[in-house]
Amino acid sequence: MDITGNTIFIPGATSGIGLALALRLHERGNTVIVGGRRADRLTAIADAHPGIHTVQIDTADADSIQAAARTVLAEHPALNVLVTMAGIMRAEDWRSPDGFLATAEEIVTTNVLGPIRLIAAFVAHLRAQPAATIMTVTSGLAFVPLKATPTYNASKAAIHMLSESLRLQFAGTSISVVELEPPAVRTALMPGQEQDESAMPLDEFADEVMALIETDPEAPEVQVERVKFLRHAEARGDYARVVAALNSTDRHAR
Repeated sequence: MDITGNTIFIPGATSGIGLALALRLHERGNTVIVGGRRADRLTAIADAHPGIHTVQIDTADADSIQAAARTVLAEHPALNVLVTMAGIMRAEDWRSPDGFLATAEEIVTTNVLGPIRLIAAFVAHLRAQPAATIMTVTSGLAFVPLKATPTYNASKAAIHMLSESLRLQFAGTSISVVELEPPAVRTALMPGQEQDESAMPLDEFADEVMALIETDPEAPEVQVERVKFLRHAEARGDYARVVAALNSTDRHAR
């Protein structure tokens, strides 16, 4: 993915990692469209950052995805990058007889069906572009599980494997598939995570991601240094140690 000269749609970018990257991509000369559920947040972003475009979208709602796709493509026919940023993270206790199913279903709808539906809505358009990118967003927890968030872990592992598979299918086409793999970052993804000293500062994360993309625009995975402890645990042969270390404290890990 080139660092500049793109038209980029980022649903789920009204806060946190999505917004931080949207602002940096806009500053680098890209046309950026931020998507989100709340109209007030979208208005505030557009007012504070002239030149950034917005569209209302609920990535847990199939009809909303289709409507937003029609709007984005009508207003931005040069769109060539889709970043499937939207996601939720919830703690669950599967030992409780009825305390987890609704939460698990909500996570799967947003984190798995959401990206699948987004890609389906844009893929024909992207294939018609001379060069296009689908950027998925997974997590270090796609590779090492956090005890408190089983469905979140599973949802990100699913998107990792989806990314791997789509990269194979789109080989030889104009579409590149890039997987962004965040570690724990100081955002509001989980309660208390914005103040978690063990999580990576948001600006530090976003700056490192931009530097990595600029340095290696052909990289299939974008891994900041902090996520490699989780990402490569199995390959290093210390998976059991990493699982134990990750779950020995109450810290968050995206």
